[in-house]
Amino acid sequence: MIVTLKRGNSTDQGTFGRLYFGGNVLYTVELPWRDNARRVSCIPAGTYQCALVNSPRFGKVYGVQNVPGRSHILIHAANLAGDVNNGWITQLHGCIAPAERLGAIKIPSGKMQAAGLVSRPALRKLMNWAGGSPFTLEVIC
Repeated sequence: MIVTLKRGNSTDQGTFGRLYFGGNVLYTVELPWRDNARRVSCIPAGTYQCALVNSPRFGKVYGVQNVPGRSHILIHAANLAGDVNNGWITQLHGCIAPAERLGAIKIPSGKMQAAGLVSRPALRKLMNWAGGSPFTLEVIC
C-alpha cells in the first residue's frame, strides 16, 4: 500500500500539499521547510514506512518511521502549521495533517492564516482506507 504526499508551496503560513491513496485525494498541512529542524520544520522529502501507533495525545494514528534526525512524527488531525517565529499559529511540530479542503482561519492576532479544513473526517478517511495495516509514504516536493 502506497500513499503519496505531493507538496506544493511552503510559506511562513505552512506547507500545503495533496495526499493520494487508493483513488482518494486529500489535502495536507505541514510546517514550513526549515532545514529539517526539530519541531519547526516539515520532514524531508523521501520514502518512509508508516505504522499504526497509540499516541497518548491523539489516540490511534499512523507514525512516520525512520525520519532522519526526527522522532514522533505522526499523521493526525490539525488545521494550522505556521511559523510561530513570524507571528503565525501552529498545531503541528513536524507532523502531517490531512484535510478535506484548504482555506483560512482567523487567528487571535486578527490575521487570516492559511489552513487545512475538515481535518478529522479527512484523517478518518485515511485511517479507514489503511485499516490498521502499515503503508509506504512517498513525500515528493
